[in-house]
Amino acid sequence: MSNAVVLTKTFAKSKTSYELPQKFEEINSHNLYLYVKSYLSSIRANTARVKNRSAVSGGGKKPKAQKGSGGARWGTLRSPLFVGGGQVFGPTKRNYNQKINKKQKVLALQFALNAQAKNGTLFVADSVKVESGKTKDAVAIFNKIGQRDTLIVVDSFDEQTYLAFRNVKDCYMIEKSEINAYVIAAYRSILIEKAVIDSLV
Repeated sequence: MSNAVVLTKTFAKSKTSYELPQKFEEINSHNLYLYVKSYLSSIRANTARVKNRSAVSGGGKKPKAQKGSGGARWGTLRSPLFVGGGQVFGPTKRNYNQKINKKQKVLALQFALNAQAKNGTLFVADSVKVESGKTKDAVAIFNKIGQRDTLIVVDSFDEQTYLAFRNVKDCYMIEKSEINAYVIAAYRSILIEKAVIDSLV
């Protein structure tokens, strides 16, 4: 059974731990793979386009007579054989989205949380607030837990806290509604409020 590290009000590591459910241990990692694959597919730009012979302009008139030139027959200048003609087998509009079941999304998130807890990089705090709004106070929190490249998950944004963490390198803050398996797996450590992880568990 995996345990998250509980932090005190001063963000020091507590002797107690937050125990994740046993069922998280039994989840197959393939659920996370499928979710990440689906997530990355959904954010593809999908802007690559070419024009085929039906989309390029011109080519209304037959360029030369059918017979008599001794050469091949030319039906239209829009043919891929000519400069300025259509492109053959080029990229066109395409839907890259990959379907994933709601249950698999939940399992992927639970697996990602459990993996962070196993690594000892899932930290639970009652509240993540920096009332001063100063970046140096936000950096002091990371120095206490000894981590960098951290995702902070809060129940709701506090303006001063957001300002404090905004300029910290390798740090990203999200609200509970934005959480997903991809962002949990992408960061080296997670600092999450207790109210948020309670609702996820």
